[in-house]
Amino acid sequence: MNIASPQFASTRALAAAALTLILALAACGGGKTVVESDLGIKGAPDWVNKGTAVLNDKDGRLFHGVGSSPSLGDEALQRSTADDRARAEVARMLSTYLDVVSSDYAAASGTGANASADQSVSRQIKAVTKTNLAGSKIIGRWKDSKTNMVYSIAELDLKQIKTTLDSANGMNEDLRRYIGRNADNIFDKVSGEKAK
Repeated sequence: MNIASPQFASTRALAAAALTLILALAACGGGKTVVESDLGIKGAPDWVNKGTAVLNDKDGRLFHGVGSSPSLGDEALQRSTADDRARAEVARMLSTYLDVVSSDYAAASGTGANASADQSVSRQIKAVTKTNLAGSKIIGRWKDSKTNMVYSIAELDLKQIKTTLDSANGMNEDLRRYIGRNADNIFDKVSGEKAK
């Protein structure tokens, strides 16, 4: 095996990037919810002030995305815009999670040196992401009476992701088994929580 091959270098770079991401998220979390914003809006629900978060609590392993929209002259459009932005936040977090899944799977299965296998896994994971986003739901909205800004919170449960994977057609069986065995542990790494 030629250690200096471009494929080996690419795989090492991908593994290093995934490890850096995991360590950065773990350093931020320290066993607590990863918080991406703290708006400090007086009278707002906690989720508005906390912002987008990855949660591992009594309710399960959850992706929460918070979106907002200024007044647009049409309340239905404003709510819809805030909802779409909240779902986009869930999509961003889910994409990060599935990137880690893909990297970990490639490292565990040895497909990192096989560009064709990597592309196939990547396509399958992108399909899972799209399917799961349809399963995210808006669980709350709040309107700031001072600014007329509307905030929405979307939620996606890791259980939903696993259920979707179990029923996904055409998915590589090794990838399906790998995710089934490791989904919770990978979530815990991404959320900065330690598996209990």
